[in-house]
Amino acid sequence: RQQAIEGFDYRHDDDHDAGELAGAGAAYALNASCVLYPANGTPIEDPRMVGWCWDMAWWKPKNARTDLIRAAALIVAEIERIDRQFVKTA
Repeated sequence: RQQAIEGFDYRHDDDHDAGELAGAGAAYALNASCVLYPANGTPIEDPRMVGWCWDMAWWKPKNARTDLIRAAALIVAEIERIDRQFVKTA
């Protein structure tokens, strides 16, 4: 979806080389945790406090399942970015 609809391909991900993808993934995962288990806290209102470094217009929590899918996709994108960087330097 990110590639087909948003136009975010690996080149776009490679521009985010300061942990932004991992931070965004963490924010969505934490939000899902708070939705699923309220004892973990309330859903996140300001994700910038937990790793989000992009404009707030991009923060679009939906429900726990969707947020976990987004978290996983962002974390995989970060891993793939790191792998590409390793290949370039090897």
